[in-house]
Amino acid sequence: MHRTEPLDRQVTWALLPLANHSETPLAGQKAEASLTTLLHQLGIRSLAQAPRTAPMGLLALPSDQDYQAALSWAQQQGVRYGVTGSVDEWQYKAGLDGEPAIGISLRVVDVNSGEIMWSASGARTGWGFSTTSGVAQKLMAELVATLPLQ
Repeated sequence: MHRTEPLDRQVTWALLPLANHSETPLAGQKAEASLTTLLHQLGIRSLAQAPRTAPMGLLALPSDQDYQAALSWAQQQGVRYGVTGSVDEWQYKAGLDGEPAIGISLRVVDVNSGEIMWSASGARTGWGFSTTSGVAQKLMAELVATLPLQ
């Protein structure tokens, strides 16, 4: 986990694309949906969603160009902080129990300078009756709880 100065929750934030490095289609977008809710719960009220550059197919992976386009959009909108990261694992393990396994990295960047202001990553598994989205939400809640907000 990387922390610097406190981050102002009152300024404009943007949710930038999360890269999907997992084998599960749309895992990045699923994580973005939960992340939006979690950030609102932390008091970040001005949170914009960066537009997608093109319709994403099920197997399409966001590229560095997508991230740069979203970052450029955020700069034009006067956004201060961008939240981004990657989904590294989003699956059910093979076997009788089929437990969900999630791995996520998150970071907050200063939109104007590109400087990483905060980062955290983690992995979590659940029990056989758990869902991937439920486990992912718990993991992301633990990660964003460490945001040094003021």
